[in-house]
Amino acid sequence: MKLRQTAGLAVPLVMVPILLAACSSSSSSSPSSAASSSSSSSSSSAAGGMKTGLKVFVIPKNLGNSYFTTADSAKSGGAIAALDALSETGTETSGTADTPASQIPAIQAAVSKGANALIISATDPTALCPTINAAIKRGIPVVTYDSDAPTCRSLFIEQASTAELGTSEVDLLAKQIHDTGQIAIVSATASDTNQNAWIGYMKQELKKYPKMTLVSTVYGNDDTATSTQVTQGLLEQYPNLKGIISPTTVGIAAAAAVLDTPKYRGKVALTGLGTPDEMKKYVSDGTVTSFELWNPADLGYLAAYAAVNLASGKINGTAGQTFTAGKLGSFTVGADKTVLLGPPFVFTAANINQFNF
Repeated sequence: MKLRQTAGLAVPLVMVPILLAACSSSSSSSPSSAASSSSSSSSSSAAGGMKTGLKVFVIPKNLGNSYFTTADSAKSGGAIAALDALSETGTETSGTADTPASQIPAIQAAVSKGANALIISATDPTALCPTINAAIKRGIPVVTYDSDAPTCRSLFIEQASTAELGTSEVDLLAKQIHDTGQIAIVSATASDTNQNAWIGYMKQELKKYPKMTLVSTVYGNDDTATSTQVTQGLLEQYPNLKGIISPTTVGIAAAAAVLDTPKYRGKVALTGLGTPDEMKKYVSDGTVTSFELWNPADLGYLAAYAAVNLASGKINGTAGQTFTAGKLGSFTVGADKTVLLGPPFVFTAANINQFNF
């Protein structure tokens, strides 16, 4: 089984956890990039016009988040793996908190270190723009992935259709609670671009289910302890709660741990976006029936190829342009300078053990 037909996942990816403890300017370079001495002024063009030796910085929302570890690292086949394959110098760097204040210094540091391209998961749709625009004015292409800053980037790599992600999560939960009852959302932060876009489509989709009522949206800040606390708060405040949607891998895992007791298991349904490795226990014991995601490693891999194509002048973000992303195949730039990875994948007890990430 494959998460995405063009991804060529003949065997599951294996995620090797990496503990990243860092301050706002912390970073980690790929093993092969550490041996590279190429700089922005000495980048050369390989066959096909793709430049090599580029300094590419991958800047997730925060370090230490297992989702971004999978999306970015060489061991999982993510962004750094793609940059290694292209003979670039790839470095993952960010802050430890999912906030613009933590992420902006990492972007500024990357620029000061001679970045040729930036790959950023935006912690806020607008707060990063002055910093991003300053990089673009210096000729540095900026690719956003996972979470967009739509008014100030060169290209956005979208994990799946925003509308499809929002509506499908509601549909999954509706099936589990028979279209009836109070529900709540455990989101990441109130400013996260992708979270708010998905929640907007969730609210639209809920109009199809008049017997389902959204009673609260709470924010766990993509922090396990905070997500646990807000989930516990929901259960105390709404004793008749029938279901929870958490469109964040940190939030759904924390909520599942709270619900994994005889008091709530099978009585309060949970779905959202999660990684198979973190959710297998809860699917196995019946706490969670189904949830969805894309392959985060493929998302990072695609973002890296897009960044190098931009930095090499092969594409400029014009709708209709095509480029090849290694093992993932060919992609086309769509409207609003967006490239779509593919549809989300639903994990259940019948298939979850086939995947490791």
